[in-house]
Amino acid sequence: MNSLLYLIAVILIIGWLLGFFVYSAGGLIHALLVLAIIAILINIIRGRAA
Repeated sequence: MNSLLYLIAVILIIGWLLGFFVYSAGGLIHALLVLAIIAILINIIRGRAA
């Protein structure tokens, strides 16, 4: 499950970076960044709690 969260976070960050440079999706790109950060934080919290 941890590797899945990292994979999702990396995909979302890459999508955000691509969208940031292309700047075609507007607010959707920032939503992707927020989702990626949340996925990373959940993974860190679960990793420390275990």
